[in-house]
Amino acid sequence: MVLVRQEIGDVLRDFRLQKGQTLRQVAGRATVALGYLSEVERGQKEASSEILASLADALDVPISVIMREVSDRLAMVEGVKLEQAFAAGDLASYIPDTFPASFLADSDPELAATR
Repeated sequence: MVLVRQEIGDVLRDFRLQKGQTLRQVAGRATVALGYLSEVERGQKEASSEILASLADALDVPISVIMREVSDRLAMVEGVKLEQAFAAGDLASYIPDTFPASFLADSDPELAATR
């Protein structure tokens, strides 16, 4: 199972290291405890949106860039799982047998009316 907090921590650590910053420097600028930042980077703690915004500011990286990187990494992991399920012939858990009416209404009003 993929933990989002682990991916967020990995991304934050990668950006920090790319910028040549220490945990102490980033924690100080973000006004978070050094130990807490360390736990976030190791995926042991979940950071609130306020803490994530503060860390993004301290790293001088838009939070959207951080979240995009997290999303891309999750998609890659999920893609690997989907490929494995496809190879094993077990796609039932990945492909829904129904769609929300709102989804159908947006794509094809006539089809949505038949549901």
